[in-house]
Amino acid sequence: MIISMTGFGSAEKITEKYSLKIEIKTLNSRFFDPSYRLPNAFLKWEIEIKSLLEKGLGRGKINLGIYFEHKNFEQLPVQINQKLFYTYYKRLEQLSGELGLKGKVALFKMAMSMPNVVVHEESAEENISFEVFKLVLLKGVADCNRFRLQEGKNLQKALVASHKKIRYGLSEVEKLDPGRIENLKNRIYHSLEEVKRRIQVDENRFEQELIYYIEKLDLTEEKIRLGSHLDYFIDVISDDQGVSGKKLGFLCQELGREINTIGSKANDADIQRSVVGMKEELEKIKEQILNIL
Repeated sequence: MIISMTGFGSAEKITEKYSLKIEIKTLNSRFFDPSYRLPNAFLKWEIEIKSLLEKGLGRGKINLGIYFEHKNFEQLPVQINQKLFYTYYKRLEQLSGELGLKGKVALFKMAMSMPNVVVHEESAEENISFEVFKLVLLKGVADCNRFRLQEGKNLQKALVASHKKIRYGLSEVEKLDPGRIENLKNRIYHSLEEVKRRIQVDENRFEQELIYYIEKLDLTEEKIRLGSHLDYFIDVISDDQGVSGKKLGFLCQELGREINTIGSKANDADIQRSVVGMKEELEKIKEQILNIL
């Protein structure tokens, strides 16, 4: 089961007093990287919110949006200190008169902007508890995880498709390899005939050197290891307990090592073409697994 780090989820709760909406967007990241801007009434829950996000979503770049709105306008979340306002206003009016300035609207704006005239009250505490907020947040997390799971299924299809192409490339190498060895032997023997016309060659020593050279170019171990890694790759991405993107990353390193070794040893144009195709599909896999949780 593959879970993508890309996802979106939302949840909301609407009552007669307020409306609360949660939106969660996630992208791939090597670490848990949360980003959110909490309303003032929710700042005291910041540690708990971060813990819930990390536990529910794991690693990834996580953007949390909290949209809270009061519906009870009889009790506004702000209070105006009218006595203080009038004191400021009268003093400003006196000063403007002494300076010969006019403008009641400007005086009004200045008086309203003075310290402690407008007092903000966090009435959200009276309307919503942490337990209620937590339930809404967890619903948003669950909705996001459903999205990520669906994206994971799409990722798995892409990984399987690339895996099949690498497996096909390996089968092509296995078909071409016997002919490659024979061609290699023939080229060496023909080259030897040219050399023998000019200098004397020790046939026994030549046979030993030829065997050594061909063994150095033998692909048997690389083909076996690459096939084994491909089998394990399918086992990993099919695990119902969950798939680790980091684990697949390490496995891709092993796949790449065997493919590169086959390419460096092949000394054959047709096999090199198959190797290039396998490398291309492996790069696609590497890009895809960057988005796996």
